[in-house]
Amino acid sequence: MTRTLSLAFLAFLAVFTQAAHAEPVAEAKQLFERYASLEARFDPGVAGLYADDAIIRNKRFYPDGAVRETTIPALQYKQLIRDLMSVARSRNDYSTYSKATFSPEGEGVRIKAMRFSVMKQYSSPISLLVTPDASGRWLIREELSESRPF
Repeated sequence: MTRTLSLAFLAFLAVFTQAAHAEPVAEAKQLFERYASLEARFDPGVAGLYADDAIIRNKRFYPDGAVRETTIPALQYKQLIRDLMSVARSRNDYSTYSKATFSPEGEGVRIKAMRFSVMKQYSSPISLLVTPDASGRWLIREELSESRPF
């Protein structure tokens, strides 16, 4: 009897743990799909997917071999998105995403994907850390990306 209860308890824990990890990953997938969709439609609402205290870091690779890493304050980045989305639309400057992976990380989920710049015709990695805020709304807390000037 005790052995049966122990096995039942272990089975319950396994199912509960799997469900606990599945929900955040599902939330992250939904957020990432919204992110890509808003960007493809040149919707400045993509800025609203970022937390006001998000870490935004870009590593830029130059043709001469130089590499420069830039960190942009989240509020400034969000305003840039809002201000420049119409410019991006006029240049058809958007990205598509592939090879997305979703891994639980702390209270959130790390999303890693390849981003293809349609206008500049190159691919580069992007990493997003998404977590829920106090109200349960999932937001981008960190964006680590790479780019090239053209």
